[in-house]
Amino acid sequence: MPLLLYTGCFYLLLPLMVLRLLHRSLRAPAYRHRIAERFAVFSAPSFQGSRPLWVHAVSVGEVVAAVPMIRAMQQRYPELPIVVTTMTPTGSERVQALLGDRVFHVYAPYDVPAILQRFLRQLNPRALVIMETEIWPNTVLSCRKNGVEVVLANARLSAKSAAGYTRLSRLTRQVFSAFSRIVAQSEADATRFVELGAPASRVVVSGSIKFDIHIDSAQRDVARCERLALAADQRPVWICASTHEGEEDIILAAFSEVRATEPKALLMIAPRHPERFEVVAGKITAAGFGFVRRSKGEIPASEPVLLLDTMGELALLFGCADVATVGGSLIDRGGHNSLEPAAWGLPLVNGPSDFNFAEISLLLQQAGALAIVESATELGEQVSALLADEAGRRQKGAAGLAVIEQNRGALERLLEVVQDCLD
Repeated sequence: MPLLLYTGCFYLLLPLMVLRLLHRSLRAPAYRHRIAERFAVFSAPSFQGSRPLWVHAVSVGEVVAAVPMIRAMQQRYPELPIVVTTMTPTGSERVQALLGDRVFHVYAPYDVPAILQRFLRQLNPRALVIMETEIWPNTVLSCRKNGVEVVLANARLSAKSAAGYTRLSRLTRQVFSAFSRIVAQSEADATRFVELGAPASRVVVSGSIKFDIHIDSAQRDVARCERLALAADQRPVWICASTHEGEEDIILAAFSEVRATEPKALLMIAPRHPERFEVVAGKITAAGFGFVRRSKGEIPASEPVLLLDTMGELALLFGCADVATVGGSLIDRGGHNSLEPAAWGLPLVNGPSDFNFAEISLLLQQAGALAIVESATELGEQVSALLADEAGRRQKGAAGLAVIEQNRGALERLLEVVQDCLD
């Protein structure tokens, strides 16, 4: 009964979901493109008779996490076709930029049986790997009904999210019991999945595959050249990544304090969503700072702020900075992944909201690589202190790298599970 009610509501909401896409397209035009794909209307390749591996990664963060797994699977199974679905245009852009025509990319189908059946008939996948916590009940159950193994990979489940699932316990148990395997990031995550109905025998703990990140010397050389090109090699640089509404005001207030002690400091700020680029530009101007745009190739020779209004460059630009703050943490959003700047050896100063990455955040804090602040004043003080202390930055950056090295190996454990399902 809960599944029927959920499905009926989803059918009724489909027109509103299309209207929402069109509304979002007013700021981000890509949302109005390829809408038919969300109804499983697209031209599928033949795959030469092979059944593909389907990988679902909702948006940018999940795509970035999935790419190492996809590349490793392509090395181990050169003839295996891989289909990657996303929900957002930014996720789509990352798939195309990082994987190109090595995979077939299409938007994920809406979670109603008729659309899913058309999608499954078109692609006939062998297995579905869902990255992290993008769980759609009909998708999971329709796949299992059609003989498709379903793996929840790099899975995390905060206490807050688990409490939400508990309110729909009958539907939740039906869905979680249908997963072939759940590869959880931590023991706490695994326990929550079992409590929600996943059979303990199908839940394994791998750690986070996001620890399996490596910045090689060639990438570091490119970043050094880019910093020179930005005329920032003699300036202290603070990068604020994946910021949300409400965070830029805090950051810009903190930056006023930073500039008081470090008048040459450069702030690089990257909003999480492209449709907010213009809004953030207005906030920078309102705060009294001059700025240049990355999208125009402008050099911040004397300007205090560089607005990172492009996609796909953040990983490189971490290598141009001295201190990092990761967004989603200064407001109640649960934070984003801090491991990428840590892999560049950057000390971190984040806000207190970290429930999406609680274990990663705790490990970095315990190592001394991450400081947590509660206000704009604290943020400015911490960043100023780090920018003025090169030895301290190196020590904290090295501590973050050590955390990453100590926790590698999750990718290999995940690959073993996926291979078992394929075999």
